[in-house]
Amino acid sequence: METKTNNKLKIGLFGIGLDTYWGQFDGLLDRLNGYQDEISENIKANNVQVVNAGMVDTPAKANDVASLFNQEGVDCIFLFISTYALSHNVLPVAQKTHEPLFVLNLQPVKAIDYKKINAMGDRGKMTGEWLAHCQSCVAPELASVFNRAKIKFHLISGYLKEDYVWQQVSEFIKAIDVVKTMRNNRVGVLGHYYNGMLDVYSDLTQQAATFGNHFEILEFGTLKKIREEVSNDEVEEKIEEFNTIFKVSDECEKEELIRAAKTSVALDKLVEKYQLGSMAYYYEGDGDATYENVVTSLIPGFTLLTGKNIPVAGECEIKNVQAMKIMDVLGCGGSFSEYYAMDFEDEVILLGHDGPAHFKIADGKVGLVPLPVYHGKPGKGLSIQMKVANGPVTMLSVCQNGQGEVFFLVAEGESVSGPTLNIGNTNSRYKFPLSIRDFIDQWSLAGPSHHCAIGMGHQASQLKKIADLLNIKCIVIC
Repeated sequence: METKTNNKLKIGLFGIGLDTYWGQFDGLLDRLNGYQDEISENIKANNVQVVNAGMVDTPAKANDVASLFNQEGVDCIFLFISTYALSHNVLPVAQKTHEPLFVLNLQPVKAIDYKKINAMGDRGKMTGEWLAHCQSCVAPELASVFNRAKIKFHLISGYLKEDYVWQQVSEFIKAIDVVKTMRNNRVGVLGHYYNGMLDVYSDLTQQAATFGNHFEILEFGTLKKIREEVSNDEVEEKIEEFNTIFKVSDECEKEELIRAAKTSVALDKLVEKYQLGSMAYYYEGDGDATYENVVTSLIPGFTLLTGKNIPVAGECEIKNVQAMKIMDVLGCGGSFSEYYAMDFEDEVILLGHDGPAHFKIADGKVGLVPLPVYHGKPGKGLSIQMKVANGPVTMLSVCQNGQGEVFFLVAEGESVSGPTLNIGNTNSRYKFPLSIRDFIDQWSLAGPSHHCAIGMGHQASQLKKIADLLNIKCIVIC
């Protein structure tokens, strides 16, 4: 059911230099190609395929490389400035390809060995040595040409052995993976919005235009029909999965487990039938007991799907399931959350939600417990109780403003220990660098809906790169 791109990302790489130098400075070309090979290996360390087009030092080679990258279908292009080069050797590649472009302004070492070069005596050899370190000369030239040609690019400056450089490269590659996965993602919309929750209502056209994904509008009747055909063996197998993944409370009645397991099997089949990579849902089934039976047994199955890279948001919060999917592709979770309460004594904010949760970021096994009433919703059934594991976390909200623009709202904080509410929901305590008063004010005034996605680790730098590739704003509160 995983919809994350199964094929490795394909990265185009080419170097640029000045062909006049090769006959003037013996060994310079081989040396620069060696640096490019080192860059290629470092990029490959991100579990990607590299199409290394070698050195481009004439406009004709630039045209050939553009054709090669288009034929190979690369997902992005890294340009290595190996020494001084003419910008007319670069512009054709940028103009004739349409994938994200990253310029690597990378010296071979942290600083020139001045004594070594000056001790050479032979000014020709000295110049050749200097030219092996002359990457930064071209960065302004390329920026000028790209800006005037209205070509978007990203510049990474540093030196070959620098951790910062490869961290930036890794984050951009992850960002490309997220953007590509979102572009190919099929989002199921099951049911309808929670009536009156105006902040949650979404412009599906604008979401599709921003992320490139497809929305599949689904009928609850389809799920109901699939559920009616689930076998007893499939139910028993699903209950075994419940017992493996969840800490099933002794209070859970056998009948409720069977009911939830049957629905979970049907949800798996629905996802498979429509090749879904994420879902948003809400339904009440008012006036029809058979529909209400399905509606009130969804939470365990949707929680399993969320932990299997098919994130599911309740209350038909489509914007938030986009955020959840982004966090999931990054491998940091993305659990459906909303603000529960402020604790001014401990300076923490409690967040949680009823409904599906991301069990892979839980503190221990997720509890499966019975609820006598689904607050604000009809019926009763099984629910999830969990706390997000302690440690650094990031909150992401996909928002839409009054001008119709989609943007990211991000905050980094920490999941901390302390008392929570055992009410059959997800429930965790979060501390931020700001006071909770300033935090909730700044977060709210940015204009998100009241839901967000919680992921593990500090991801703001990564999310800013994703937003940049999507050409949208990213507001970071802290």
